[in-house]
Amino acid sequence: MDVATAEAIVHPDATSTGKPHYEVLDGLRGTAAIMVVLFHIMGMPIAWVDQGQYLHHAAMAVDFFFGLSGFVVAYAYDARWGRMSVGQFCTIRLIRLHPLVLLGAVLGLISFLIDPFAANQKLIPLSVVLRDFALACLLLPHAALPNRWTDTHSLNSPAWSLLQEYIGNLAYALALRRLGTRALGIVMAIAAGALLWLLWRRNSIDMGSDWTTWWGAPARMAFSFTMGLWLYRIRERAPKLRLGWVALSVILVLAFATPLVPQSVPHGNGMFEAAVAMLLFPAIILSGAHSEIGRIELALCKFAGRISYPIYILHYPFLLIYMNFALFRKPPAQTLYLAGAGSFVLVVVVSWLALKLYDEPVRAWLKRKLARA
Repeated sequence: MDVATAEAIVHPDATSTGKPHYEVLDGLRGTAAIMVVLFHIMGMPIAWVDQGQYLHHAAMAVDFFFGLSGFVVAYAYDARWGRMSVGQFCTIRLIRLHPLVLLGAVLGLISFLIDPFAANQKLIPLSVVLRDFALACLLLPHAALPNRWTDTHSLNSPAWSLLQEYIGNLAYALALRRLGTRALGIVMAIAAGALLWLLWRRNSIDMGSDWTTWWGAPARMAFSFTMGLWLYRIRERAPKLRLGWVALSVILVLAFATPLVPQSVPHGNGMFEAAVAMLLFPAIILSGAHSEIGRIELALCKFAGRISYPIYILHYPFLLIYMNFALFRKPPAQTLYLAGAGSFVLVVVVSWLALKLYDEPVRAWLKRKLARA
């Protein structure tokens, strides 16, 4: 390893405008992304029943992502309006996010066509699959395909949250950035009220990714993304609790691993998840923003942060094959555990290779093209 590489590993990154990254927040995004993959590995073979699932609330990682996104978007762009147009902002965000959306759609298409364990998928006309692929490339919902539950984005289910991310970013560019802190807080409170109402009725925040609960997606995004924007505005007035990445990751994992509140407690699970989303997650984000960490922790945070988005948006097509292996072949438990572990390793390796060989080079090329324009 040369001196330049070693220095890059142990010193904070800077944004394109020279601002330092919130490295702990980047690391926490990686922690949450890994929890999502493990949640899916455990949940897919048991058809999402809770018995056998040890990360009972890990679906809430999406709400955490929305909150982080709002905070980081405000940090990166609040001061740039006036010398940056809405169109430029949208282009910058597309360059950051969409190359991996396209790769996720390609992997989803390949996964569906070559899956050796699900013969019923071969019965779907290729024209239908290609139509859904075209919609997936545009992040648009499409009809559920076989062995895909009722997902709104059948070829790559996590894309549903990226669609919401785009909507939140557009709302920020057009309106939310213009609001004062108090007005933004009022918008956040209204969104919190709507989400609380849904949680009271459904008793679970795990909604929005499928056609039966699609209306839950904007409710989840609206609160958490706006909350992140508001937290950035009030960050200096908030208590400065500095726990670091390791401690905050442990808290996050413990929240995800807390057992579901029994049905005998009416509305209990929904209210627990409301407390996590509306109290614990903001506290974690603020603590992460204020935390200072050492060289080893910094290196881990940088790696976790860089690989978090590829892991999240690319893991599902691989796990769908793993799921069909479990559901159609019904292997013994030991074989299934090995398949799950192998799938996890494969996801991490492919995500890192996609980052280094595809995402970063493509984004660098697009940024150069944008600079020339």
